[in-house]
Amino acid sequence: MAPPLYTTQTGRLWHAGQILVVTVGLPGRGKTHLAHAIQRYLRWMGVKCQVYNLANTRREILGRIDQLPQDYFGERRNNDTVQLHQQVTERLEAQIEGFFEHGGQVAVYDAYNSNQERRTAVQRRFEAMNVQLMFIECQCDDEEMIERNIRSMHTFNPDFEGWDLDKVFQHLRERIAQHEILYEPITDRSCPHVQLLNLGQRIVVNHVHGYLQNRIVLFLMNMHSRERIIYFARAGEALVEHLYKADADLSSLGVTYAERLCQLVMSLRQHPDKTRSSDMSLSQEHSVSYIAPNGEQVKPLQAIDTSHHELQVWCSTRKRSERTAAPFREHGVRVVELSRLCEMNPGIVDGMSDEEILARFPRHREERDKDPYGFRFPRAESYHDLAIRLEPVIMELERVKEDVLIIAQSSVLRCLIAYLQGNKPHEIPFIQVREGDLVEIYPQAFGIATRVYSFWDPEKERERRDSQFARQAARHLAKRQAAASTSEAGSSPEEPR
Repeated sequence: MAPPLYTTQTGRLWHAGQILVVTVGLPGRGKTHLAHAIQRYLRWMGVKCQVYNLANTRREILGRIDQLPQDYFGERRNNDTVQLHQQVTERLEAQIEGFFEHGGQVAVYDAYNSNQERRTAVQRRFEAMNVQLMFIECQCDDEEMIERNIRSMHTFNPDFEGWDLDKVFQHLRERIAQHEILYEPITDRSCPHVQLLNLGQRIVVNHVHGYLQNRIVLFLMNMHSRERIIYFARAGEALVEHLYKADADLSSLGVTYAERLCQLVMSLRQHPDKTRSSDMSLSQEHSVSYIAPNGEQVKPLQAIDTSHHELQVWCSTRKRSERTAAPFREHGVRVVELSRLCEMNPGIVDGMSDEEILARFPRHREERDKDPYGFRFPRAESYHDLAIRLEPVIMELERVKEDVLIIAQSSVLRCLIAYLQGNKPHEIPFIQVREGDLVEIYPQAFGIATRVYSFWDPEKERERRDSQFARQAARHLAKRQAAASTSEAGSSPEEPR
């Protein structure tokens, strides 16, 4: 039976079954960080999810903070300012309706929603469409966390571009004081909601039902707001490259690669601005992306101080991955081996050349091109299978507060990078993770900052190794020939009698 149809306020038909997650809380409590974290997680699961931020909509209509009426954030507003508020709110909620009308599954309403009257209005509007409501209230009594959130807003929030930090602190402290006067925490026990203290220190769940809502709760129980960096690098070259069953150790070139990777990471962490050499370049530098309904806004990436952060290295239980991580142990870095980080099992085509695969499975290219995310050979894994296998790793990645370097094969790195970037599942097979690149990702409330360092040129290194091997072989052959000539010259033939 088809799902029931409902008519929205815009007059269009809409199918039932969606969820609206509504954030609640004072400024500087990490609501936007939370909203985009939920979006990343659900998109990685294949759920059509979108964040709708009230501040982004306000900037679309009215501009930045310095362009607003003086009483816009005040306790007492004149009628014109109240109408401006209503105009912004109506535009945002109409956008959410449009998202649901076009098949969206989960929308995140990122705003203060700081009193019962406002929350009741949202609840009535969307429950009339049979949308499931789930409120998430962000409470915070940790002044250090609030200060850290304000610093992050100073760096990444478009409203404060060009402001000095002291001015941002003064402005936000005043706004917090104004909102505290009108703020009403959630007390209605009939309302489905989650209350978070300090983003994970304590969590209270009330009347939450259904698969997706419970998955969101599970995710919230593992997340935090502490700043950290996540690095990604491929494992070094193995003695046997194209045979999964061999589980081969690193080649001599792979050992050199592992040492070079360790040197780069340790240098970056000690001198994030000064680490440059002829062997390492910033091959790609992306900017922080602000996820907004009107498209992306960008801001240059700034240096990140990691000298006071601890580092963990995660690798798979495969020999090439574990040996690539080995140099970090000499620096006292904790190395964690996880079997779930092993590369995709190629199944029946393990060790086959492209010609052999094409001869045995002539239609495999057509089938793979049709569904690269779900395609698998017999007894093999697909990217979909791999994503399911990596879910506990993602939960642990959200939970851990230290910086993390993940060393694995490209298929695994694609899935994990896709999660952090908020890519859709069908985009995972096309994410580029080159051998010799160190990917540095810095999650932020308004997006992610990404740098990609090129520190190793595999073609040049292999050419250098082959040339060196050829020279050694030539010298060895020349020595043998010289020894043979000397031996022949030293032994004279017997004279006939």
